[in-house]
Order: sequence, then structure tokens, then C-alpha cells
Amino acid sequence: MRTLTTTEELAAFCKEAGEHPYVTVDTEFLRERTYYSKLCLIQIAHPGAEDAAVLVDPLADGLSLEPLYDLFRDTSVVKVFHAARQDLEIFYFEAGVFPQPLFDTQVAAMVCGFGEQVGYETLVRRIAKDSVDKSSRFTDWSRRPLTDAQKAYALADVTHLRQIYEFLASELDRTNRTRWVQEELRILTDPATYEIAPNDAWKRVKTRTTSGKFMAAVKELARFREAYAQTRNVPRSRVFKDDALIELASTKPRNPGDLSRSRLLLREARKGEIAQGILDAISAASAYGPEDYPEVDRSRDKLQVNPALADLLRVLLKAKADQSGVAQKLIATVADLDSIAGGERDVAALKGWRREVFGDDALRLCDGEVALAVRGSKVTLVAL
Repeated sequence: MRTLTTTEELAAFCKEAGEHPYVTVDTEFLRERTYYSKLCLIQIAHPGAEDAAVLVDPLADGLSLEPLYDLFRDTSVVKVFHAARQDLEIFYFEAGVFPQPLFDTQVAAMVCGFGEQVGYETLVRRIAKDSVDKSSRFTDWSRRPLTDAQKAYALADVTHLRQIYEFLASELDRTNRTRWVQEELRILTDPATYEIAPNDAWKRVKTRTTSGKFMAAVKELARFREAYAQTRNVPRSRVFKDDALIELASTKPRNPGDLSRSRLLLREARKGEIAQGILDAISAASAYGPEDYPEVDRSRDKLQVNPALADLLRVLLKAKADQSGVAQKLIATVADLDSIAGGERDVAALKGWRREVFGDDALRLCDGEVALAVRGSKVTLVAL
């Protein structure tokens, strides 16, 4: 089990890896105590030899990851991950780089009939006919030295991935579905997927009340919390949690004494910079006029969903998912079906490859051009 701790070692391996059609990549990180993930370990393998897999220690003194980022920029080499989102977020914030071209085996597996959000262990068992020892799953990857058990666990996440990738890529090619996966992966390589502007942080807070004054306070409190968490690199929950934010937006404290009466605010947030930030946010919100209130998306409240049609679309979705071997949730969400049943047409399920698999027939069903029929154990479409 080789661990690379110098830039020269990493550059040599990346040059070697660049001579192959693909590399498999995974990371180990910590995020419990920080806003941004702390990268603790990188695993890389290529198909050149059975033992062509290494660990890269980003915590080693003097090690630069630039050779790896150069490999990520090399479009002649496919970069293979499983459930890549968190890994990509790390590399984006560390270096502003996305691996190109990208292949995510979890997405590909959903397209190839392995179910919804299938885990790596399942793919190892079903494709590689092996098992993965998960005894080191909950470990502190920032501690050194790493044990042999930790190293073996980490390497397993990229060694089996080679066989899984080759199988899934072959299946996608055989079924002409490679384009479907590529459409899905565009979201993962979009910076907007990972960036949270403090001014927009309020949109992630779930509230029952949507009055203008209340939402103004939610917006200002969420903006302060996000900016504070980002600049100090602490989890937003360490500043204050959503339930405390909603309480503060309702009670609108005006001074430290008011803060001391909060039921949900952490003790550390009742003094110092956080306390002052809360009071400043409430003060800023109080200056909002009606024209400044955050515009809450009420389009779904106004949606006139035909419940019978929504039920029929659910039956159609299951039939199409079974027929195509694609996970239902990847084709359409419950919200998508309700939107379609309510007359909306700017819906993800009606675009791209989803339209081919489901969307066209869903629209025909909505327009009364087809009906659903049961023949044996299968649901079929019947032209009217």
C-alpha cells in the first residue's frame, strides 16, 4: 500500500496515470467541525496493473496537489468517482477545478437498473463479486499515522471501482445511454451547485410563516449566519440552528437581554460577535419596506393539481421505470408529477432523455390521447 507524500512522487504517478484511458478517484475528509470539508486523504488507481493504486496524503508537509489537478484537466483521461458530489465540492473549493471528463458510477448504476442511489458496497457485490470491509468507515482521517486497516479500507474504494466502471460504461454503450449520464453530470460540474451566496441563504430555511416582516428577518439572519460560517470556516449549526433562526425571526430580539431569553439559541451565540450579528440582522430587517420583502415562491401553492391525473402519472412512471430499468426518482420526482398534473410544462421530467423515457407519454396521457391498461402483470398504454 503505497502512500505518496511528496510532489515529485505525485507528479510521477499522475504522469503514469495519464497514459491510461481512465483513473478512479475517491477522498476521505472531515466536515463535522468546519464549514468547508477538510481533505484528509486521496485515493487514485488506474487500470495499468493490478497494484496500480496509491494513497495521496494531502496533509504531508510541502506536498502540492497541482499534478493531480493537471490530471483532472486532462480531457483524454476519464475521471471515475462513486457518488461524486462531495468529492467534487472539495476540489472545487480547494483549487477551483472540476475533473473532466467525469463519470459517476452511482448515477450510471441508476440508469443501468441497479436501483435508486445504489451504494458502492452493493455494486462491489453485484458487479465485482466481492465484498468491502467497512470497519474503518467511522474514523478520524486527519490523524497520523494511518493504520494498515485504514489504508486497506481507503484503497478498496478505488480498486473495485475499475471493474465497476468498465462494466457500467459497457452497459451504457450497449444501450445507447451514455448521453443520459452525461446530461446528469452537468449539474455536478456547475459551480452553482456548490456555491451558497449569503444573500440567498434564506431560501434554504424551511418556514411555515411567509409574512413579509418575518421573512425579512429570516433573510437577514440567514445572511449573517452564512457569511459568519464561511469566513470562520465553522458549520452553520455552530452559529445557530434553523429552529433558533426561526425563533429569532419571530421574537425579533432588540438587545442582549432579549437574546438571553431565547429557548433555542446556543450559549455561545448570546454574546460577542454572534450576538451582535443577530441584533444587527434584526435591525437591518426592521428597515425593510414592503418592496424589499423577500419574494417567496408561491407557485406550488397556486398549482391546481388534478389528484386523479397525478395518480395516473405515478402508475405510468413506475411502468416506464420498470420497462427501461431506470430508477424512478432519477426519471421524475413527486413534485415533478404534481407539476405536470397541474399543467406546468417547464419540468425536468419533460426534458432531455427523461422526455424520451417518460415525458412524451406523460403529456399524451395528460392530453387524453392515451389511457393506461393492465395486461397480465404489466401496465401498458392504449391509444384513444
